Amino acid sequence: MGSNALSYSETFKDHLANPRNVGELADANAVAEETNPVCGDRLRLSLRIRNGRIEAARFLAYGCPPTLACGSALAEMIEGMCIEDAVKLTRREIVKAVGGLSTRKQHAAALAIEVLRTGIENWRHGSMA
Repeated sequence: MGSNALSYSETFKDHLANPRNVGELADANAVAEETNPVCGDRLRLSLRIRNGRIEAARFLAYGCPPTLACGSALAEMIEGMCIEDAVKLTRREIVKAVGGLSTRKQHAAALAIEVLRTGIENWRHGSMA
């Protein structure tokens, strides 16, 4: 069996088939977009933050299935979360949320964390990426 034979979890497949929170937020007050320089995958995150809490999160993903699944898991996880907790999220928690990823695909979870942190930074500094 080659390294491509890794079967994705049911959770992962569900995020692909029914991605959560896809799209843009019309009333977003924080937006970030990050690109993985290695594979060219892009992840865009729109957030509506009020009173230190993420009220709404939407994502757009361009790239491999793991990037889409991680974007979906991230957007779902952070809705309702306070900013302090959101900035503490780790790549490992994203990987767990999609039911696991091979080492070669961990970059998708790293991209999700990066775009979240950039979005929160943009919100703190009042800039809309």
